Amino acid sequence: MDPKQPDFPSPAAGKLWSGRFSEPVSEWVKRYTASVDFDRRLAEFDIQGSLAHARMLHAVGILNAADLAAIETGLARVLEEIRGGTFPWSLDWEDVHLNIEQRLTDLVGNAGKRLHTGRSRNDQVATDIRLYLRAAADELLALLKDARLALLEVAEPHADTVMPGYTHLQVAQPVSFGHHLMAYFEMLDRDAARLADCRKRINRLPLGAAALAGTGFPIDRERVARELGFDGVCENSLDAVSDRDFAIEFCAWAALLMIHLSRFSEELILWMNPRFGFVDLADRFCTGSSIMPQKKNPDVAELLRGKTGRINGHLMALLTLMKGQPLAYNKDNQEDKEPLFDTVDTLTVSLRIFADMLRGIIVRPAAMAQAAQEGYATATDLADYLVKKGLPFRDAHEAVARAVRRAVEQGCDLSALSLAALREFSPLVGEDVYAVLTLEGSLASRNHIGGTAPEQVRKAITRARARL
Repeated sequence: MDPKQPDFPSPAAGKLWSGRFSEPVSEWVKRYTASVDFDRRLAEFDIQGSLAHARMLHAVGILNAADLAAIETGLARVLEEIRGGTFPWSLDWEDVHLNIEQRLTDLVGNAGKRLHTGRSRNDQVATDIRLYLRAAADELLALLKDARLALLEVAEPHADTVMPGYTHLQVAQPVSFGHHLMAYFEMLDRDAARLADCRKRINRLPLGAAALAGTGFPIDRERVARELGFDGVCENSLDAVSDRDFAIEFCAWAALLMIHLSRFSEELILWMNPRFGFVDLADRFCTGSSIMPQKKNPDVAELLRGKTGRINGHLMALLTLMKGQPLAYNKDNQEDKEPLFDTVDTLTVSLRIFADMLRGIIVRPAAMAQAAQEGYATATDLADYLVKKGLPFRDAHEAVARAVRRAVEQGCDLSALSLAALREFSPLVGEDVYAVLTLEGSLASRNHIGGTAPEQVRKAITRARARL
């Protein structure tokens, strides 16, 4: 065997474009350039586009009724074979488009050969990808809605549950656990709005741009756009076949969404640690250790966090893919599909499991409240108290800082300092000071839109349900 050539079966009949060439493509090149192993997932969208194209060709007088009927019957058979797993996929036809066209021609003869009139694989694949990504966007929007509903379901009963809020991962101020969860609702709500906006740019029809310059046939692109549910057509033929902005935008959106899921996953991982002990996760989202029998590892949350790198990588791949391409279509663009497909697959399963995992959170309010007592979380409330008594904020800040230092020295909370001790730092301190040093008082005082007061958290949840 020649070590420079793979020992593959001999090729079938020549390519659809083989008349230009004096020798067949080598087996190595055939294997290297073929995309059918991964782009076959576009098959149903390819058939949708072909049916709309054929009906348009008939409507403008290019295809006769008999040819259209044959094409519709043949493509129905092809679709049935694909769904049934009996379709004869072949590397000899290199991609999903040529495989379907060749099978159609085998089934219906010359009518199948007429289907490609007025189009190119360049505008065909661009159309298929947009149809695929539009369907994926719709499914992901539904999954995002369920994830937001899950956040609301967990947040609502914990509008009054006190936990420490952190900055720099140091105790900062008391917050409501429900309020904390609603921060992630806002993130995912923006993600949903961004995807809906991205969908508008996905939903434009490239078909009719042909290879790059349009076609000399009297086609009706708007008719095809209406049949396929597009909002309109791509206005420039060169851009229509070479544009992958919509795919890059989708992957950028996906990267940001995964960052949000990753941030929440990181918090779950921290909160499950016994040093926090704020939550536990249902056993179905955890695994054990092969050597340490006591372990309960938050593997699902860790994988969600880890898969963020995978999605970020796909975005970088598409950006790099497009950075040096002159107009119009180039073979480089064959490399757009696998990162895009994997992004959709990863997001789909990640969102499903994220929503389910949220509903499996077991909250430990006592541990949260105990942690909120540490780190002098009500110090800002004491400063605000002094400001309300007439002290300038910077002076109040300094007075409270000295009071905190005293509490640290004595190993107690601010609320444990005597009234006399607190008055050493400001004579404005009165007996009513202890009301502002409680966790519940701190929460209740932030009673404005966007604040962590339980009343405001409940109102935010009500508004969120209305938005959904």
